[in-house]
Amino acid sequence: MDENKKPDSQLIPAKEQTFLEGPKPKQFELRFAYKVFWEFMRGFRTLSNIGPCVTVFGSARFKETHKYYIVAREMGKRIAGLGLTTMTGGGPGIMEAANRGAFENGGTSVGLNIKLPFEQHENPYLHKSFTFEYFFVRKTLLIKYSYAFVIMPGGFGTMDELFETLTLVQTKTITQFPVVLFGKEYYQPMMDYISFMANEGTISPEDLKLVLLTDDYDEAIEHINHYMEKNSKPWFRKKLKQKKTAKGESMQ
Repeated sequence: MDENKKPDSQLIPAKEQTFLEGPKPKQFELRFAYKVFWEFMRGFRTLSNIGPCVTVFGSARFKETHKYYIVAREMGKRIAGLGLTTMTGGGPGIMEAANRGAFENGGTSVGLNIKLPFEQHENPYLHKSFTFEYFFVRKTLLIKYSYAFVIMPGGFGTMDELFETLTLVQTKTITQFPVVLFGKEYYQPMMDYISFMANEGTISPEDLKLVLLTDDYDEAIEHINHYMEKNSKPWFRKKLKQKKTAKGESMQ
C-alpha cells in the first residue's frame, strides 16, 4: 500500500455535484440559495471584529521543515509586527506556517477553512476560524476582509486566488490592493509569461503595478504598508494605529 495514500476513512466524502449539473427544480434552487445566504451571514458575524487583515496563500503540502514553511512563518510574524491580522485558508502547510508566525508573536491569527475530500484540516494556530461549505463564499470573504495578499508558492488553489484578485484589480472592482508574490525562484517563470501577455496586448502593463515579486521580507512589508497608508481612509489608519499601540503595550 502506498504510504502517502490516505485511507478512505480519513477523507471527507466528496460532495455531490448536483448544483453544477444544470437546471434543477425551483424548490431545490431556493434551498440552495438560502444555504448560501446563511453561510454568508454566519461568516459576516464571525469575522465582524477581526480588524484589518493581510491574507497569506500557499500550498497545503509543505511540511514544517520545508524552506517555504519557514519563510511563511516569518511572514506571519512580520504581518503581526504591522499590527495587522494574519488570515489564511486555515489549513496545513503554508497556511499553518503563516498563522503560526502571527500566533507565536502576539498577532491575531484567523483561518477560513473549507471542507475538502483531502489535505485540508484546521491548523492549531488560530484565534478564530470558520469552515465553509462553498468555495465562492469563502473566496468572497477572504477578499472582503483583506487589505493585501501575500502569495507564497502553491498550486491550483493559490493560482486561482491570485488571478481572481488580479482580475478584480484589472476591472476596478477592487482598487489599490497590493499583491506580493514571495519567492522569485518559484514565480519568475510565471511573471515572465505575464510580461509576455502584456507585450501581446492581452493585459495592460498598468495592471501589474500593484504586484511585487520579491524574496525580501522588508520589501514585501514596505510594499503592503505603502499602499495601506497611502490609500486607506482615516478611520482605517486610526484603527491600525490603535492595534499597533495595543500590541506594543501587551509586549511590555
